[in-house]
Amino acid sequence: MERSSDYGAFMEKFVLKPSSSSHELPLNGLTFAVKDIFDVNGFVTGFGNPDWARTHSAATSTSPAVLAILRGGATCIGKTVMDEMAYSLDGENKHYGTPTNPCAPDRVPGGSSSGSAVAVGAKLVDFSLGTDTGGSVRVPASYCSILGFRPSHDAVSTAGVIPMAQSFDTVGWFARDPVILNRVGRILLQLPDVDLVRPRQIFIAEDCFQLSSTPNNRVSQVLVKSVEKLFGGDVVKHLILGDYVENKVPSLSHFISKEIKKQDYGIASLAALSSAMRLLQRYEFKNNHGEWVTTVKPDLGTGISERVWGAIQTTGESIDICYSVKAEIIATLTSLLEDFGILAIPTVPGRPPKLNTDPTTLEIFRAEASSLLSIAGLSGFCQVSIPLGMYDDVPVAISLLAKHGSDGFLLNVVETLYDTLQEQIAISE
Repeated sequence: MERSSDYGAFMEKFVLKPSSSSHELPLNGLTFAVKDIFDVNGFVTGFGNPDWARTHSAATSTSPAVLAILRGGATCIGKTVMDEMAYSLDGENKHYGTPTNPCAPDRVPGGSSSGSAVAVGAKLVDFSLGTDTGGSVRVPASYCSILGFRPSHDAVSTAGVIPMAQSFDTVGWFARDPVILNRVGRILLQLPDVDLVRPRQIFIAEDCFQLSSTPNNRVSQVLVKSVEKLFGGDVVKHLILGDYVENKVPSLSHFISKEIKKQDYGIASLAALSSAMRLLQRYEFKNNHGEWVTTVKPDLGTGISERVWGAIQTTGESIDICYSVKAEIIATLTSLLEDFGILAIPTVPGRPPKLNTDPTTLEIFRAEASSLLSIAGLSGFCQVSIPLGMYDDVPVAISLLAKHGSDGFLLNVVETLYDTLQEQIAISE
Protein backbone atom coordinates (compact mmCIF):
# COMPACT_ATOMS: atom_id res chain seq x y z
CA MET A 1 0.00 0.00 0.00
CA GLU A 2 1.47 3.36 -1.11
CA ARG A 3 1.63 5.64 1.90
CA SER A 4 4.29 8.25 1.04
CA SER A 5 1.71 10.85 -0.08
CA ASP A 6 -0.03 10.45 3.28
CA TYR A 7 3.17 10.95 5.30
CA GLY A 8 2.56 7.33 6.39
CA ALA A 9 -0.20 8.57 8.71
CA PHE A 10 -3.03 6.23 7.71
CA MET A 11 -3.70 2.56 8.40
CA GLU A 12 -6.70 2.58 6.09
CA LYS A 13 -8.79 5.18 4.37
CA PHE A 14 -12.58 5.15 4.14
CA VAL A 15 -15.31 7.77 4.33
CA LEU A 16 -17.83 8.02 7.16
CA LYS A 17 -20.28 10.77 6.33
CA PRO A 18 -21.75 12.97 9.06
CA SER A 19 -25.21 12.09 10.39
CA SER A 20 -26.52 15.29 8.77
CA SER A 21 -24.93 17.85 6.45
CA SER A 22 -26.76 20.84 7.91
CA HIS A 23 -24.74 24.05 7.64
CA GLU A 24 -25.77 24.88 11.20
CA LEU A 25 -23.67 22.05 12.64
CA PRO A 26 -20.48 23.23 14.39
CA LEU A 27 -18.15 20.86 12.50
CA ASN A 28 -19.89 21.11 9.11
CA GLY A 29 -17.43 20.77 6.22
CA LEU A 30 -14.51 19.61 8.41
CA THR A 31 -12.60 16.34 7.99
CA PHE A 32 -11.04 14.18 10.70
CA ALA A 33 -9.17 10.92 11.24
CA VAL A 34 -9.20 8.50 14.20
CA LYS A 35 -6.44 6.54 15.91
CA ASP A 36 -6.64 2.77 15.35
CA ILE A 37 -7.67 2.27 18.99
CA PHE A 38 -11.27 3.49 18.44
CA ASP A 39 -13.95 1.04 17.34
CA VAL A 40 -15.49 1.80 13.97
CA ASN A 41 -18.33 -0.52 12.99
CA GLY A 42 -17.20 -3.11 10.43
CA PHE A 43 -13.45 -2.54 10.89
CA VAL A 44 -10.99 -4.44 13.07
CA THR A 45 -9.51 -2.15 15.73
CA GLY A 46 -5.82 -2.91 15.23
CA PHE A 47 -4.17 -1.41 18.35
CA GLY A 48 -0.94 -0.84 16.37
CA ASN A 49 -0.01 -4.51 16.09
CA PRO A 50 -0.73 -7.13 13.37
CA ASP A 51 -1.01 -9.97 15.90
CA TRP A 52 -3.72 -8.01 17.71
CA ALA A 53 -5.57 -7.41 14.43
CA ARG A 54 -5.25 -11.10 13.50
CA THR A 55 -6.69 -12.30 16.83
CA HIS A 56 -9.64 -9.87 17.03
CA SER A 57 -12.78 -9.65 14.92
CA ALA A 58 -14.30 -6.52 13.39
CA ALA A 59 -16.07 -4.05 15.69
CA THR A 60 -19.85 -4.31 15.68
CA SER A 61 -20.46 -0.73 16.80
CA THR A 62 -18.71 2.65 16.63
CA SER A 63 -17.18 4.39 19.65
CA PRO A 64 -19.47 7.10 21.16
CA ALA A 65 -16.68 9.72 20.80
CA VAL A 66 -16.49 9.09 17.03
CA LEU A 67 -20.31 9.10 16.74
CA ALA A 68 -20.50 12.44 18.57
CA ILE A 69 -18.08 14.00 16.08
CA LEU A 70 -20.03 12.59 13.12
CA ARG A 71 -23.22 14.01 14.64
CA GLY A 72 -21.39 17.35 14.91
CA GLY A 73 -21.14 17.46 11.11
CA ALA A 74 -17.58 16.29 10.37
CA THR A 75 -16.53 13.60 7.87
CA CYS A 76 -14.13 10.83 8.92
CA ILE A 77 -11.58 9.90 6.24
CA GLY A 78 -9.80 6.98 7.90
CA LYS A 79 -7.86 5.33 10.70
CA THR A 80 -4.34 6.35 11.67
CA VAL A 81 -1.17 4.49 12.59
CA MET A 82 -0.35 4.23 16.31
CA ASP A 83 2.43 2.78 18.47
CA GLU A 84 1.90 -0.85 19.41
CA MET A 85 -0.58 -1.35 22.28
CA ALA A 86 -0.27 2.42 22.94
CA TYR A 87 2.87 1.69 24.98
CA SER A 88 5.26 4.33 23.63
CA LEU A 89 5.71 8.09 23.32
CA ASP A 90 7.99 7.91 20.27
CA GLY A 91 5.75 7.22 17.29
CA GLU A 92 7.89 4.50 15.68
CA ASN A 93 6.10 1.33 14.51
CA LYS A 94 8.17 -1.53 13.10
CA HIS A 95 5.18 -3.17 11.38
CA TYR A 96 3.37 -0.27 9.76
CA GLY A 97 6.21 2.23 9.44
CA THR A 98 6.78 5.47 11.31
CA PRO A 99 4.58 8.37 10.18
CA THR A 100 6.75 11.25 8.91
CA ASN A 101 6.94 14.28 11.18
CA PRO A 102 5.85 17.07 8.80
CA CYS A 103 7.82 19.84 10.53
CA ALA A 104 10.97 17.81 11.35
CA PRO A 105 11.21 14.80 8.99
CA ASP A 106 14.46 13.55 10.57
CA ARG A 107 12.80 13.26 14.00
CA VAL A 108 10.13 11.01 15.50
CA PRO A 109 6.53 12.26 15.30
CA GLY A 110 5.77 11.30 18.92
CA GLY A 111 3.31 8.62 20.01
CA SER A 112 1.32 6.71 20.62
CA SER A 113 -1.18 8.83 18.61
CA SER A 114 1.47 9.30 15.91
CA GLY A 115 -0.63 9.10 12.74
CA SER A 116 -3.39 11.29 14.18
CA ALA A 117 -0.89 14.07 14.95
CA VAL A 118 0.88 13.75 11.59
CA ALA A 119 -2.43 13.84 9.66
CA VAL A 120 -3.23 17.20 11.29
CA GLY A 121 0.33 18.58 11.06
CA ALA A 122 0.51 17.66 7.35
CA LYS A 123 -2.93 19.27 6.71
CA LEU A 124 -4.45 15.97 5.54
CA VAL A 125 -7.41 16.57 7.91
CA ASP A 126 -8.74 19.51 9.93
CA PHE A 127 -8.55 17.67 13.26
CA SER A 128 -8.15 14.15 14.60
CA LEU A 129 -8.88 11.94 17.59
CA GLY A 130 -6.22 10.22 19.67
CA THR A 131 -5.90 8.87 23.19
CA ASP A 132 -3.66 10.04 26.01
CA THR A 133 -2.77 7.79 28.95
CA GLY A 134 0.80 8.82 29.73
CA GLY A 135 1.24 11.55 27.13
CA SER A 136 0.07 10.07 23.81
CA VAL A 137 -1.68 13.26 22.62
CA ARG A 138 0.48 15.88 24.33
CA VAL A 139 3.83 14.51 23.11
CA PRO A 140 2.98 14.10 19.39
CA ALA A 141 1.24 17.50 19.43
CA SER A 142 4.44 19.11 20.71
CA TYR A 143 6.69 17.20 18.26
CA CYS A 144 4.46 17.98 15.24
CA SER A 145 3.92 21.65 16.20
CA ILE A 146 0.12 21.47 16.54
CA LEU A 147 -2.43 21.88 19.32
CA GLY A 148 -3.20 18.80 21.42
CA PHE A 149 -5.82 18.56 24.18
CA ARG A 150 -5.94 15.95 26.94
CA PRO A 151 -9.30 16.42 28.71
CA SER A 152 -10.06 15.92 32.39
CA HIS A 153 -10.01 12.21 33.20
CA ASP A 154 -13.44 10.61 32.60
CA ALA A 155 -14.81 13.79 30.97
CA VAL A 156 -15.13 12.11 27.54
CA SER A 157 -16.46 8.56 27.20
CA THR A 158 -13.78 5.92 26.54
CA ALA A 159 -16.40 3.30 25.57
CA GLY A 160 -15.46 1.56 22.33
CA VAL A 161 -11.79 2.46 22.88
CA ILE A 162 -9.27 -0.29 23.72
CA PRO A 163 -8.15 0.38 27.32
CA MET A 164 -4.50 0.87 28.21
CA ALA A 165 -4.73 1.83 31.91
CA GLN A 166 -8.16 3.03 33.05
CA SER A 167 -6.93 5.29 35.86
CA PHE A 168 -5.33 7.51 33.20
CA ASP A 169 -6.94 6.77 29.81
CA THR A 170 -8.48 9.79 28.05
CA VAL A 171 -9.82 10.54 24.57
CA GLY A 172 -7.90 13.56 23.25
CA TRP A 173 -7.83 15.55 20.03
CA PHE A 174 -5.50 17.51 17.74
CA ALA A 175 -6.03 20.62 15.60
CA ARG A 176 -4.00 23.36 13.93
CA ASP A 177 -6.61 26.04 14.64
CA PRO A 178 -7.61 26.90 18.25
CA VAL A 179 -11.19 27.67 17.15
CA ILE A 180 -11.56 24.13 15.76
CA LEU A 181 -9.84 22.69 18.87
CA ASN A 182 -12.48 24.44 20.98
CA ARG A 183 -15.42 23.39 18.78
CA VAL A 184 -14.39 19.73 18.79
CA GLY A 185 -13.95 19.93 22.57
CA ARG A 186 -17.41 21.37 23.15
CA ILE A 187 -18.94 18.45 21.25
CA LEU A 188 -16.91 15.71 22.96
CA LEU A 189 -17.35 17.30 26.41
CA GLN A 190 -21.02 18.17 25.73
CA LEU A 191 -20.43 21.79 26.78
CA PRO A 192 -22.40 24.89 25.81
CA ASP A 193 -20.58 27.87 24.29
CA VAL A 194 -19.65 30.15 27.18
CA ASP A 195 -17.78 33.45 27.34
CA LEU A 196 -14.15 33.56 28.35
CA VAL A 197 -13.45 33.82 32.05
CA ARG A 198 -10.25 35.76 32.77
CA PRO A 199 -7.71 33.45 34.45
CA ARG A 200 -7.39 34.24 38.15
CA GLN A 201 -3.73 33.23 38.27
CA ILE A 202 -1.25 31.67 35.88
CA PHE A 203 1.53 29.85 37.73
CA ILE A 204 4.83 29.58 35.87
CA ALA A 205 6.57 26.43 37.16
CA GLU A 206 10.11 27.86 37.10
CA ASP A 207 11.88 24.60 37.98
CA CYS A 208 10.08 22.77 35.15
CA PHE A 209 11.13 25.39 32.62
CA GLN A 210 14.73 25.00 33.81
CA LEU A 211 14.54 21.38 32.59
CA SER A 212 13.80 22.61 29.08
CA SER A 213 16.58 22.57 26.50
CA THR A 214 15.02 25.61 24.80
CA PRO A 215 15.96 29.08 26.17
CA ASN A 216 13.36 30.65 28.47
CA ASN A 217 12.84 33.71 26.27
CA ARG A 218 11.43 31.34 23.62
CA VAL A 219 9.10 29.43 25.98
CA SER A 220 7.94 30.80 29.35
CA GLN A 221 8.71 34.44 28.49
CA VAL A 222 6.56 34.24 25.36
CA LEU A 223 3.67 33.13 27.59
CA VAL A 224 4.34 35.71 30.33
CA LYS A 225 4.41 38.60 27.83
CA SER A 226 1.24 37.38 26.11
CA VAL A 227 -0.59 36.99 29.44
CA GLU A 228 0.54 40.46 30.61
CA LYS A 229 -0.74 41.95 27.38
CA LEU A 230 -4.14 40.21 27.47
CA PHE A 231 -4.93 39.75 31.16
CA GLY A 232 -2.50 42.03 33.03
CA GLY A 233 0.74 41.32 34.91
CA ASP A 234 -0.98 40.70 38.25
CA VAL A 235 -2.21 37.32 36.94
CA VAL A 236 1.33 35.90 36.60
CA LYS A 237 2.76 34.04 39.60
CA HIS A 238 6.02 32.08 39.86
CA LEU A 239 6.29 28.70 41.55
CA ILE A 240 8.85 25.99 42.30
CA LEU A 241 6.48 23.12 41.57
CA GLY A 242 8.81 20.30 42.70
CA ASP A 243 9.17 21.73 46.23
CA TYR A 244 5.44 22.46 46.43
CA VAL A 245 4.57 18.87 45.48
CA GLU A 246 7.20 17.34 47.75
CA ASN A 247 5.85 19.25 50.78
CA LYS A 248 2.19 18.54 50.10
CA VAL A 249 2.20 14.91 48.86
CA PRO A 250 3.57 12.84 51.78
CA SER A 251 2.96 9.43 50.13
CA LEU A 252 5.55 10.33 47.47
CA SER A 253 8.33 9.64 49.98
CA HIS A 254 7.83 5.95 49.18
CA PHE A 255 8.94 6.63 45.59
CA ILE A 256 11.71 9.18 46.22
CA SER A 257 14.52 6.68 46.20
CA LYS A 258 18.26 7.26 46.55
CA GLU A 259 18.49 6.70 42.77
CA ILE A 260 16.10 9.55 42.05
CA LYS A 261 17.99 11.86 44.45
CA LYS A 262 21.30 10.98 42.72
CA GLN A 263 20.08 11.81 39.21
CA ASP A 264 21.65 14.89 37.65
CA TYR A 265 18.56 15.70 35.63
CA GLY A 266 15.02 16.16 36.76
CA ILE A 267 13.08 17.18 39.83
CA ALA A 268 13.01 14.48 42.52
CA SER A 269 9.35 14.83 43.53
CA LEU A 270 8.12 14.86 39.92
CA ALA A 271 10.33 11.86 39.06
CA ALA A 272 8.71 10.10 42.02
CA LEU A 273 5.26 11.14 40.77
CA SER A 274 6.16 9.56 37.45
CA SER A 275 7.34 6.35 39.20
CA ALA A 276 4.01 6.04 41.00
CA MET A 277 2.07 6.65 37.81
CA ARG A 278 4.11 4.19 35.75
CA LEU A 279 3.72 1.46 38.39
CA LEU A 280 -0.07 1.84 38.42
CA GLN A 281 -0.10 2.02 34.61
CA ARG A 282 1.86 -1.25 34.35
CA TYR A 283 -0.45 -2.94 36.87
CA GLU A 284 -3.61 -1.91 35.01
CA PHE A 285 -2.11 -2.75 31.60
CA LYS A 286 -1.34 -6.25 32.90
CA ASN A 287 -4.92 -6.68 34.15
CA ASN A 288 -6.24 -5.57 30.76
CA HIS A 289 -3.91 -7.39 28.39
CA GLY A 290 -1.70 -9.82 30.33
CA GLU A 291 -3.66 -12.88 29.31
CA TRP A 292 -3.61 -11.94 25.61
CA VAL A 293 0.13 -11.13 25.65
CA THR A 294 1.14 -14.37 27.40
CA THR A 295 -1.12 -16.48 25.15
CA VAL A 296 -0.36 -14.88 21.76
CA LYS A 297 3.24 -13.76 22.47
CA PRO A 298 2.93 -10.95 19.93
CA ASP A 299 5.82 -9.71 17.78
CA LEU A 300 6.59 -6.30 19.38
CA GLY A 301 9.17 -3.65 18.52
CA THR A 302 12.27 -2.92 20.62
CA GLY A 303 11.51 -0.86 23.71
CA ILE A 304 7.80 -1.65 23.56
CA SER A 305 8.48 -5.36 23.98
CA GLU A 306 10.52 -4.71 27.15
CA ARG A 307 7.82 -2.40 28.56
CA VAL A 308 4.97 -4.80 27.80
CA TRP A 309 6.73 -7.84 29.28
CA GLY A 310 7.86 -5.71 32.26
CA ALA A 311 4.22 -4.82 32.86
CA ILE A 312 3.20 -8.49 32.67
CA GLN A 313 5.56 -9.19 35.59
CA THR A 314 4.13 -6.41 37.80
CA THR A 315 2.69 -7.50 41.13
CA GLY A 316 0.12 -5.68 43.24
CA GLU A 317 2.85 -4.49 45.63
CA SER A 318 2.72 -0.73 46.46
CA ILE A 319 -0.40 -0.24 44.33
CA ASP A 320 -2.33 1.09 47.36
CA ILE A 321 0.39 3.75 47.80
CA CYS A 322 -0.06 4.77 44.15
CA TYR A 323 -3.74 5.42 44.87
CA SER A 324 -2.77 7.51 47.93
CA VAL A 325 -0.35 9.57 45.82
CA LYS A 326 -3.12 10.08 43.27
CA ALA A 327 -5.60 11.32 45.89
CA GLU A 328 -2.99 13.63 47.46
CA ILE A 329 -1.83 15.19 44.18
CA ILE A 330 -5.46 15.85 43.18
CA ALA A 331 -6.10 17.65 46.49
CA THR A 332 -2.79 19.56 46.31
CA LEU A 333 -3.18 20.86 42.77
CA THR A 334 -6.90 21.60 43.25
CA SER A 335 -6.12 23.84 46.23
CA LEU A 336 -3.29 25.51 44.26
CA LEU A 337 -5.26 26.29 41.10
CA GLU A 338 -8.81 26.49 42.49
CA ASP A 339 -11.31 27.83 39.95
CA PHE A 340 -9.79 29.61 36.95
CA GLY A 341 -6.15 29.06 37.88
CA ILE A 342 -3.66 27.74 35.31
CA LEU A 343 -0.33 25.94 35.67
CA ALA A 344 2.23 26.45 32.88
CA ILE A 345 4.97 23.89 32.19
CA PRO A 346 6.95 22.75 29.11
CA THR A 347 5.06 19.90 27.39
CA VAL A 348 8.31 17.92 27.20
CA PRO A 349 11.79 18.89 28.41
CA GLY A 350 13.81 18.21 25.28
CA ARG A 351 13.83 18.24 21.51
CA PRO A 352 12.04 15.44 19.61
CA PRO A 353 14.53 12.54 19.35
CA LYS A 354 16.01 11.75 15.94
CA LEU A 355 14.62 8.72 14.08
CA ASN A 356 16.31 5.43 15.06
CA THR A 357 17.80 6.83 18.27
CA ASP A 358 19.12 3.97 20.40
CA PRO A 359 16.60 2.61 22.95
CA THR A 360 18.71 3.50 26.02
CA THR A 361 18.82 7.19 25.10
CA LEU A 362 15.10 7.10 24.33
CA GLU A 363 14.40 5.55 27.74
CA ILE A 364 16.20 8.43 29.53
CA PHE A 365 14.28 10.92 27.43
CA ARG A 366 11.03 9.11 28.22
CA ALA A 367 11.78 9.22 31.96
CA GLU A 368 12.49 12.98 31.85
CA ALA A 369 9.34 13.65 29.82
CA SER A 370 7.22 11.47 32.13
CA SER A 371 8.01 13.69 35.13
CA LEU A 372 6.21 16.55 33.40
CA LEU A 373 3.52 14.40 31.78
CA SER A 374 2.57 12.65 35.04
CA ILE A 375 1.31 15.92 36.60
CA ALA A 376 -1.92 15.84 34.54
CA GLY A 377 -1.71 12.05 34.33
CA LEU A 378 -2.05 11.40 38.06
CA SER A 379 -4.23 14.41 38.91
CA GLY A 380 -6.65 13.83 36.03
CA PHE A 381 -6.47 17.57 35.25
CA CYS A 382 -6.98 18.85 31.71
CA GLN A 383 -3.90 19.92 29.75
CA VAL A 384 -3.34 21.57 26.38
CA SER A 385 -0.07 21.58 24.44
CA ILE A 386 0.36 24.77 22.40
CA PRO A 387 2.96 25.07 19.61
CA LEU A 388 5.40 27.98 19.89
CA GLY A 389 6.94 27.75 16.44
CA MET A 390 10.41 26.39 15.67
CA TYR A 391 13.72 26.95 17.45
CA ASP A 392 16.96 25.56 15.95
CA ASP A 393 14.84 23.74 13.33
CA VAL A 394 12.84 21.78 15.89
CA PRO A 395 9.34 22.48 17.26
CA VAL A 396 8.83 24.10 20.67
CA ALA A 397 5.68 23.79 22.80
CA ILE A 398 4.26 24.95 26.11
CA SER A 399 1.48 23.35 28.17
CA LEU A 400 -1.29 24.84 30.26
CA LEU A 401 -3.14 22.80 32.90
CA ALA A 402 -6.38 23.55 34.74
CA LYS A 403 -8.23 21.68 37.45
CA HIS A 404 -10.46 18.69 36.74
CA GLY A 405 -13.65 19.77 34.98
CA SER A 406 -12.29 23.15 33.77
CA ASP A 407 -11.95 21.97 30.17
CA GLY A 408 -14.28 24.61 28.67
CA PHE A 409 -12.42 27.39 30.51
CA LEU A 410 -9.03 26.09 29.30
CA LEU A 411 -10.21 25.76 25.67
CA ASN A 412 -11.42 29.37 25.73
CA VAL A 413 -8.11 30.58 27.21
CA VAL A 414 -6.18 28.86 24.40
CA GLU A 415 -8.40 30.38 21.73
CA THR A 416 -7.91 33.85 23.26
CA LEU A 417 -4.15 33.55 23.83
CA TYR A 418 -3.14 31.83 20.61
CA ASP A 419 -2.66 34.79 18.24
CA THR A 420 -0.87 36.89 20.87
CA LEU A 421 1.51 33.99 21.56
CA GLN A 422 2.36 33.77 17.85
CA GLU A 423 3.02 37.55 17.78
CA GLN A 424 5.31 37.29 20.81
CA ILE A 425 7.27 34.45 19.18
CA ALA A 426 7.94 36.68 16.15
CA ILE A 427 9.15 39.47 18.49
CA SER A 428 11.38 37.11 20.53
CA GLU A 429 13.13 35.91 17.37
